[in-house]
Amino acid sequence: MKRLTTLGLIAGLCTVIGLFVSSGPEAVAAALWASGWGAVLVVAARFVAVAWAGFGWWIVFPRGERPLLRACIGVRFVREGVNTLLPVAQVGGDLIGARLLTLHRVPGALSGASTLVDLMVQALTQFLFTVAGLGILVALGGDGPIVHYVGLGLVVAAPALLAFYLVQRRFGQSLLQAAINRFAGGREWRIFGAVDVLFERLRGLYAARGRILTAIGTHLFGWVIGTLEVWIALRFMGYEVGFLEAIVIESLAQAVRGAAFAVPGALGAQEGGLIALCAVFGIPAEAALALSLIKRLADLAVGLPSLMLWHAMENDADRSRNPAAGIGAALRAWLRPRQAPLGQAHMPAYGYAAAPVDGKGE
Repeated sequence: MKRLTTLGLIAGLCTVIGLFVSSGPEAVAAALWASGWGAVLVVAARFVAVAWAGFGWWIVFPRGERPLLRACIGVRFVREGVNTLLPVAQVGGDLIGARLLTLHRVPGALSGASTLVDLMVQALTQFLFTVAGLGILVALGGDGPIVHYVGLGLVVAAPALLAFYLVQRRFGQSLLQAAINRFAGGREWRIFGAVDVLFERLRGLYAARGRILTAIGTHLFGWVIGTLEVWIALRFMGYEVGFLEAIVIESLAQAVRGAAFAVPGALGAQEGGLIALCAVFGIPAEAALALSLIKRLADLAVGLPSLMLWHAMENDADRSRNPAAGIGAALRAWLRPRQAPLGQAHMPAYGYAAAPVDGKGE
């Protein structure tokens, strides 16, 4: 997997370099400079969109067991930062986020189940957003390879989306339980709780159809907020792009980015997709590459503070588990003798043997 990721990263970098060289670095720089304060507004729109996604996640929780809204939003930023900036195939951040939420006194099974439901809602709304973008493109008179390729991609994505949902239902519970019995000797799935508890939580979350529909509507509006990035950036560059055209570019570009999930940051795929989509509306390649650079800037502006927030959350968790941790603990560790006297290296403390981890005797 690491080799595949590395190869994807190399191929993406080569593609990006080739696109910039062929479009002319000076022209791209001029288009980027023309965006001016638009780049700042794009970063602000990204912050709003990620925070809104955290609100959509918070809606999924049962009313009596909801964490604080700021906790969901903060952890959602961490998910975004990890998925955007680290080579984790855009899924590692969600696993980290589910674990971080347990630090806010959310039961492990509920944290894991809510993350899976949130991912399902995001995938469904992105699918609907792509369908809407394709429909708008056709209504605007668009035709050609883009329409056919996107249509084919939707045909492939639909059964994959259905399979992801079924895996979270009773069918998936049977498969996962069989796999654990086969490879883990029937032990509990200690990360998110026992399998039965996890799927019981999933059933409870999906049974609340009102919350699920509200979450779907919230995430759909979040994708529309993301469209502001395209609309603002191109407008500041001097291109009279309507909001419907911006929806087409953003929705189909996000579909391309999602299809390239194995490539860190979708390097190359995002740039190539934006060039093809912008060309449909007469926007030159240098402007499309400048738009991609502005989006990359938003990735960094949101992702780097999010990674710092992750570090802060981990430190707070360590301090809560061990209040004595810190400079004092480090000083005591430095002053502590580094080696036990000869003959006592393997003697248990206080004269009795330490108990095994599981509490059972030898």
